[in-house]
Amino acid sequence: MYTVAQLIGGVWGAGGEGGELVVRDPADDSPVATVPVATADEVAKAVEAARGVAADWAVTDPAERAAALHRAADAVEAAAEELAQATTAEMGKPLDDARGGVTAGIGTLRQYAELGPLRGGRTLHGGHVALDFMTPEPRGVVAAITPWNDPVAVSCGLLGAALVTGNVVLYKPSERTPATGWLLARALDAALPAGVLSLLTGGAEVGAALAGQDVDVVAHVGSTATGRAIAAAGARTGAKVLLENGGSDPLVIDNGVDPVWAADQAALGCFANAGQICVAVERIYVHRDVAEDFVDALIQRAEALTVGPGREPGTQLGPLVDRRHRDHVHGQVTAAVAEGARLRTGGELPDGPGAFYPATVVSDCRHEMVLVREETFGPVAPVVVVDSFSEGLRCAADSPYGLAATVLTGSMSHAHRAWRELPVGTVKVNAVFGGAPGGAAQPRRGSGQGFGYGPELLDEFSTVKTVHIEAPGGGHW
Repeated sequence: MYTVAQLIGGVWGAGGEGGELVVRDPADDSPVATVPVATADEVAKAVEAARGVAADWAVTDPAERAAALHRAADAVEAAAEELAQATTAEMGKPLDDARGGVTAGIGTLRQYAELGPLRGGRTLHGGHVALDFMTPEPRGVVAAITPWNDPVAVSCGLLGAALVTGNVVLYKPSERTPATGWLLARALDAALPAGVLSLLTGGAEVGAALAGQDVDVVAHVGSTATGRAIAAAGARTGAKVLLENGGSDPLVIDNGVDPVWAADQAALGCFANAGQICVAVERIYVHRDVAEDFVDALIQRAEALTVGPGREPGTQLGPLVDRRHRDHVHGQVTAAVAEGARLRTGGELPDGPGAFYPATVVSDCRHEMVLVREETFGPVAPVVVVDSFSEGLRCAADSPYGLAATVLTGSMSHAHRAWRELPVGTVKVNAVFGGAPGGAAQPRRGSGQGFGYGPELLDEFSTVKTVHIEAPGGGHW
């Protein structure tokens, strides 16, 4: 059992008068953590305390801030196994995947520690007796509201970029993974000046209270509905809002590709982390000429997955985060079957404890079904058969979301059509996951706004001041 504490104004154990919540292991429903719930007054006090130290951190030398972030990365690395174990206990991710998320988070902290001091402004060409330049400055107080599906990697991205650019941060982890957030905050706080990082815990009401406060940036990774509520709050307060929200990412499979290889890619995209990945494959458009062989191979991949608690070695498919989410996933599957889709494997609620759900393949889907149109966020592969690559692209583009998309094709011209025509932030060709280090993502439409990750995230947490200095009286200095 983890006993989580809040960090407010440099003091651990502060606040929590709003009561207590208990987090349970989604594999067996056993209690994992007890967590204090911040009140609205405590949130306001945390913002006030952060505002009090913001000026000092803002004028700290960039190299010194970077060195602090390197020390923070060292501290996270020292706590890596405990962080991975907590992630698995709280949300069910297989332990090897959880370790990978922690490793990614450490790498992101180090990336921003290296990039932070290298950023500069630019000189403008004005009059001979004047000096004109543009220089980046921190925005001030950042509220970071992070998700449960990859809690360390995502949090390290937002926290690292915000801190190294000179902002102070109020960190609110998901109520489904607060112990992971607490362990991460402890590691980071040990390397930072007191008060630069605060930790607030609790449910949606705490996130709403934080987003409504007088902060300078609200950065949120999570559902589209919550992101829209945060955007509305930002419109009232004037805070800049960064959002990476829901998605229904398509996979388009062209004629002529190897259906077995395509099934391997689809299984990875649909079933990794039980489908609980922001850029998971949520809908598949496969060319009719390869559809039958593709679906047969995908069923084999789904049925071959090793299912069990994430903490058990060899587990490939752990539980969903909780039974409430499992009900959402199963509801979309049963509705699609009732509308004429064909359940090929999975799709049944297993007996026993926990929030397990099998890898599920649903064929004969139609583009307008809720299972295809809306975010499922579970280990489900809905398959729509199309008659041409153009039809697949057209259906893939027809979505209220705009996070990412994948295309499998042997045609270079089709690959170029895909990245030009798909209205999403990230297009991947012939690989459902992957990308060069330092890559950024800029979601669109219902999937959010602003850059996430990469060097561009440093710019999101900065503002630019333009300066004109002229000799008095128009003379020389």
